[in-house]
Amino acid sequence: MNISTITLYGIPNCDTVKKARAWLSERGAPVQFHDFKKQGVPAERLPAWMAAVGWEKLLNRQGTTWRKLDPAVQARAQDAASAAALMVEHASVIKRPVVEWGDGAVTVGFDADAWNERLAGASK
Repeated sequence: MNISTITLYGIPNCDTVKKARAWLSERGAPVQFHDFKKQGVPAERLPAWMAAVGWEKLLNRQGTTWRKLDPAVQARAQDAASAAALMVEHASVIKRPVVEWGDGAVTVGFDADAWNERLAGASK
């Protein structure tokens, strides 16, 4: 496989992150894992992620962490800048996993079919 290292951002005990890591490992993809809980959210990467997928997609309003936030805190997420500040403060509100592919692309969430296409394209 001719693909540069993939960086997968997430939380180790998240089921979707576990699935994604196992899936990539089974395919021998070179993966570097960034643990939001231990290493924090890389604030300098957020603008690139939001440019690639949109802040609305990156901010997980369906998750438990979001639902547990005070409504006043939730209301702070009005635009990219305020959402980014909230994501740095509460890493678990970021939809996971965030993946930076070796070609510079960014994806959010786990989609085996799309990832298969991506890895197949990278090996050509």
